[in-house]
Amino acid sequence: MDIVTIVLQGLLGLAFLMAGIGKVGGLKMHVDHFKLWGLPQWFRVVTGLVELIGAAALILGIWEPSWAAAGSLLLGVTMIGAILVHIRLKDKAKETMPSVVLFILAAVIFIIQYGELAQFPGFNKG
Repeated sequence: MDIVTIVLQGLLGLAFLMAGIGKVGGLKMHVDHFKLWGLPQWFRVVTGLVELIGAAALILGIWEPSWAAAGSLLLGVTMIGAILVHIRLKDKAKETMPSVVLFILAAVIFIIQYGELAQFPGFNKG
């Protein structure tokens, strides 16, 4: 595996690990954001759990690339949802850009690891 891919997966995994812990743990910033966005607090917890699962998959994907493909797909779809929330609320680019950057990074990892997705547990019948 290319060193750039490993570094990218590690950094993105750590970013989502921190974000997921903050959401699940009820960090004031995340609680306030979900209130501002008109989303229920249970959805904050679910979002945090999805981010934690995706982060774990990215980090595990350093050794088993199919996990990186699945994790980046999960996190990319999650960031599309985040971008849509920002667009719906007509947020400024400053508030939307972190979600866009995280989506792009997840998409890059997915493109790099796409060929490995067929090896993900449960996908390979045989």
